[in-house]
Amino acid sequence: MSQVQAQPLPEHRTPPPRPVSPGIRPPGRRGPVPGPARPAPAVSGQHVLVVGADAGDGLAHQLRRHGHTCARAVHGGAALQAYGSADVVLLDLELPDLDGLEVCRAIRSVSRVPLIIVTSRESETDCVLGLQAGADDYVTRPFGIRELMARIEAVTRRAQWQPAAAAHPAREIRHGRLRIDAGSREVTVDGAPVALTRKEFDLLCLLAQHPDVVVPRRQLLQQVWGDSWSRRTVDTHVSSVRGKLGDPGWIITVRGVGFRLGVV
Repeated sequence: MSQVQAQPLPEHRTPPPRPVSPGIRPPGRRGPVPGPARPAPAVSGQHVLVVGADAGDGLAHQLRRHGHTCARAVHGGAALQAYGSADVVLLDLELPDLDGLEVCRAIRSVSRVPLIIVTSRESETDCVLGLQAGADDYVTRPFGIRELMARIEAVTRRAQWQPAAAAHPAREIRHGRLRIDAGSREVTVDGAPVALTRKEFDLLCLLAQHPDVVVPRRQLLQQVWGDSWSRRTVDTHVSSVRGKLGDPGWIITVRGVGFRLGVV
């Protein structure tokens, strides 16, 4: 009997996939047409001031990894000197020299810089007190870094610029011989009217709202000009207001910090 030798089956090869151009649906595939990959939207970095004894390098490192720059202040007194250059303040309530709520109130009295309290105090009362002191948000430890980044983005997004004169109710401000009517935007010295431009009035009104406080130059730029002008702009307007008020002593320069209202 003759034997039949088995023949090997032909090898089956899967054809390589056909290249698909962007915007063309592959054969047999349903759903939306794939398009070219879109780059992730860039998030602009903020200059963050971290305030507190527990503000260690770990948090600063995480902030830098997410594209922010970071400065640290262990003491509340140092924070009151440094907040003027910050875009966002992360404030711990447990400070070695001052009460964190008092630091929050002091910053908020002269500045609208976004401020987030970052603390271990978890009670509802502490949260309410922090928000009433002027904080924009309140985060308790432990927290995820992604959550904190999202909250930073949220408070900076809400911190839209408004002219300084629109930030307070219409009222009269008296300071020695100086009278400012914030409603009618009129200024007088000894009853004599002083003609100021819109920005000059906003500058003077902001200083007059806080007569015993040095207002940082950066804060003047943010609240009066929207942070879109140079520091030379502030100096020029201050000089003009002094001249119109009739005495340079009405606005006092605190070198390296900013300006405050004087008494003539």
